[in-house]
Amino acid sequence: MDLLVEILKAVVYGVIEGVTEWLPVSSTGHMILAEQVLKFQLSDAFMEMFRVVIQLGAILAVLVLYFKKLWPFCRDNGRDSGFGRHFRWPVMRLWYKIIVACLPAAVLGFLLDDWLDTHLYNSITVAAMLIIYGVAFILIERRPRPPRTTKLSHIGYKQALQVGAWQVLAMIPGTSRSGATILGGMLCGLSRPCASQFTFFLAIPVMAGASALKLVKFFLDGNTLTGTEVIVLLVGCVVAFLISMLAIRFLMDYVKRHTFTVFGWYRIALGVVVLIIWGVQTFVLKAPAAAA
Repeated sequence: MDLLVEILKAVVYGVIEGVTEWLPVSSTGHMILAEQVLKFQLSDAFMEMFRVVIQLGAILAVLVLYFKKLWPFCRDNGRDSGFGRHFRWPVMRLWYKIIVACLPAAVLGFLLDDWLDTHLYNSITVAAMLIIYGVAFILIERRPRPPRTTKLSHIGYKQALQVGAWQVLAMIPGTSRSGATILGGMLCGLSRPCASQFTFFLAIPVMAGASALKLVKFFLDGNTLTGTEVIVLLVGCVVAFLISMLAIRFLMDYVKRHTFTVFGWYRIALGVVVLIIWGVQTFVLKAPAAAA
């Protein structure tokens, strides 16, 4: 019975990850809210690793949906042509730009990973970033700039590096990796669909690297996975993959006809909710205990 309960919690976390990883609303903010309601009966070390590694399911969705655009040995009909034949240099150049965009986050993420978790993974930081970037989306959409770049193949290396710099800001919990990079892409002259798609592709090396780093640190610290933890992790990743397939398709269809304003208002509302929950826990629930 306890295992079934933990599996159901993993399903909920997988749904949250699959939806919020790609929409610019902050997966971390939603995870914090989920942890207030659905706490796993598992170790803190596992939960710290789980929050990151569950992203592997979301990454797989990108690889499946955009295989033709990401695999340089793929024929136009989507079939694998094998190494050495039908090599597509435009796809390889896209990967070069993805790598350039990932360099800032890769370097700083390796250096600051533990410090960020220790000092910034808290409700106040998350709420502040939710609200700040929510306001930013609303202001930018009210004064839109005509996009200079509407196709992935037209993204320049300078633009890629600029988007990568914005991605660094997403290391602060509550910012939203997709939110920061989409916002940065739009400010760099990318259209909404182009910025969104480039954001999806940037997630592959960044999230894969972050997941690998968390796993290595988890095991180097002497931790091991119990049978329950293995099942919870696998269920979370599978559900995140399935929901991500739907979320990515929804966002790409949405941004062709709508702005990001609604996400801006949603972020502000969520930030306020996080602050209220923090205030209740800090000043209401803990006050009687302190008095006693």
